[in-house]
Amino acid sequence: VQLQASGGGLVQAGGSLRLSCAASGLAFNDYGMAWFRQAPGKEREFVAFIRWSATSTDYADSVKGRFTISRDNAKNTVYLQMNSLKPEDTAVYYCAGQWGYSTNYYVPDSMDYWGQGTLVTVSS
Repeated sequence: VQLQASGGGLVQAGGSLRLSCAASGLAFNDYGMAWFRQAPGKEREFVAFIRWSATSTDYADSVKGRFTISRDNAKNTVYLQMNSLKPEDTAVYYCAGQWGYSTNYYVPDSMDYWGQGTLVTVSS
């Protein structure tokens, strides 16, 4: 199984970025997909989640209204559109997959697979 995250970079505050995570080696339609992030010196934290059917999403309060998670099951890819970025959004962003139905998708240890991370830096 491989989750390949991409799309990170350096952006000014107020700008936008779109992260992508391409999955291979798993039945993508059977997995809920999530984005987490980890800033230097901090624990990994939940950002967003989308169920396999894309009918249900959830977001951390800190990103609600600014970030949008989506998925294309035909392409085995999950996306994170990030708008109105703030310096406090600076972190390494990780995509993760969770098999089946779960209500604890915001817990990092509940994820079955992880991508390698992509760095997002927001300058003030």
